[in-house]
Amino acid sequence: LAQLLTLIGGVLVLTYPFFKRFFPLPQAYLGIAFTWSVPMAYAAQTGAVPRPAIVMFMAGLLWTVAYDTMYAMVDREDDERIGVKSTAILFGEADRVIVAVMMAMTLFALWLAGNEAGRGEWYRGGLAAAAILFLYELWLIRRREPQACFQAFNNNHYVGLVVFVGLALDYLYRTGG
Repeated sequence: LAQLLTLIGGVLVLTYPFFKRFFPLPQAYLGIAFTWSVPMAYAAQTGAVPRPAIVMFMAGLLWTVAYDTMYAMVDREDDERIGVKSTAILFGEADRVIVAVMMAMTLFALWLAGNEAGRGEWYRGGLAAAAILFLYELWLIRRREPQACFQAFNNNHYVGLVVFVGLALDYLYRTGG
């Protein structure tokens, strides 16, 4: 199963650059390609893709679409002029609301995955910190100014960091270090 999923992942990565030309949701395709490693890893370790893997996959997909939409907001005018597709163009005036909903869904999916895995307060603290960072990003994109949208996009490495730190601290302090 892992080998089959790896082949599919390779096709996803190789075909992504072409999807910007005709697919109105290239950020979703990117999210699938980026997050395909989750079911691959589960399949390699367990021989299956259980529900937690699917939930984590969805979290990664939603997060990727959210942050890459903010990146697409930077180039929206140029993309419209040259005919490149993006979620920023597709979502139009609803872009900020849709990004906010995807951020909330990302956090919910991460919470579900953590809950199913028995993660505790430290992990949830990491998610709370991520929520604060998401709110900051939403504040940055409020006027759709390209530089602020780019800053919001770049801010996402901090989101990943605080979730990771919360998870690491949860493992450290809940397993006796």
